Amino acid sequence: MERRPAEPSAGDAPYDLPRDSRPGALTGSAPYARRDIRLFWWAGTSDALGSQASGLVLPLLLLSLGHSPAEVGAVAGLSAAATLLLGPLAAVPADRGARKRVMVGSAVVSAASMTVVTVAAWSGSAPLAVLLAVVLVERSATACYETASLGTVALVCAPADHRRVLSRLQAGERAALVLGPALGGLLFHAGRWLPFLADAVSYVVAAACIGAMRAGLSPRHTGRPAAGGPSRPWRALAAEAGAGLGVVRREPFLRLALVWTAVVNAVLAAVYYTAVFALQDHGRGAAPLGLVLALAGAAGLAGSLAAPRLAGRRSATQVLGTVSWLLVPPAAALAVARDAWQFGLLFGLLCALTPLATVALQARVLQVVPPELQARTGTVLATASGAAAAVAPAVAGLVTDQAGTVAMCLGCAVVLAGPALYATCSPASRRDAAASRPGPQESPTTPKERA
Repeated sequence: MERRPAEPSAGDAPYDLPRDSRPGALTGSAPYARRDIRLFWWAGTSDALGSQASGLVLPLLLLSLGHSPAEVGAVAGLSAAATLLLGPLAAVPADRGARKRVMVGSAVVSAASMTVVTVAAWSGSAPLAVLLAVVLVERSATACYETASLGTVALVCAPADHRRVLSRLQAGERAALVLGPALGGLLFHAGRWLPFLADAVSYVVAAACIGAMRAGLSPRHTGRPAAGGPSRPWRALAAEAGAGLGVVRREPFLRLALVWTAVVNAVLAAVYYTAVFALQDHGRGAAPLGLVLALAGAAGLAGSLAAPRLAGRRSATQVLGTVSWLLVPPAAALAVARDAWQFGLLFGLLCALTPLATVALQARVLQVVPPELQARTGTVLATASGAAAAVAPAVAGLVTDQAGTVAMCLGCAVVLAGPALYATCSPASRRDAAASRPGPQESPTTPKERA
């Protein structure tokens, strides 16, 4: 995220790197870096596209097979719980050097699980216990894949290229977020088993791409003793799984990143559901909501692609502070929005601004976190963000029901001012500001420079 080379032309692939990119200290030779980033981009984008296509229609499949809404909700809840629980455990072997094996193995297991769902959808009858078990296996494997993928960018490209590479990866995921649901709906209309077959194929593509990467994706070990002791292996595993939390507690910027991602993701989820409630109150149907999602998706994609250029060479704390304050006015303006296009433009503006901060934040995380702790630290940040976003819809519904959508939108603006103040006044921001000031030896009035 943190690199500022010349931007590619419109015809360049979104994963391209500059010709003179040098691999990081942990990568192989330079010729492999571009190829590995390209493969990693295809793996992530195809995986996201397949997951979005099948995730949209999985509840429809369960309902069409005769299962009740309560059973469908139970499947979704258990899947989310499995994701939160297995992520920290999968981070340990990934950081120990098994990152590629975990990713490939997880993708293969997910492909097999989706194949079973495809057969069940094609046959038209499957016990809930079977579907539940298969979906849980697929969600668990996906959680392991996503956890192991954290920190991969730091192992395959130079720090100067982080911002640009991360912005392209994020653009691919956002494009999948826009196209995936539409693809899933079309395939489900043609045959309710087709979206799950597409998801299975996407996992096969991801496994093949990761397996074809030349880099071993193994960090250089620091030689630190493992946490815990041989007499208490479960305690040692727990200590290793929680090592990322210790890194976050010690590093001021990571504490800022934790607060910022959790609050902003929660507010975005709350704003979306508030827009849904507001459009319903004004008698709007499903089509206006689709317009809101389309505008937001397009804006997020544009923001991801423009992030390296707009962020420039500014520090991550500067970008976070600026973006955080810019998010407050659109959130407040949602209080007076009435039509779908107004909600779409304002929500789209929020979605366009957040990638600028996210790219800068992720690049800085890659720099401050030791390579052997990337997956575990990234899991802490992702878990906090996911948990906050999970409770946001319920909070939005409660506040809207009690105080109305206007109060909810204004409340979101007030909440966003919190991370804005934190990003501006945090210890990490003060440290970066002090580091940017020239020291006595760099002063233009020193004898050395006058000479």
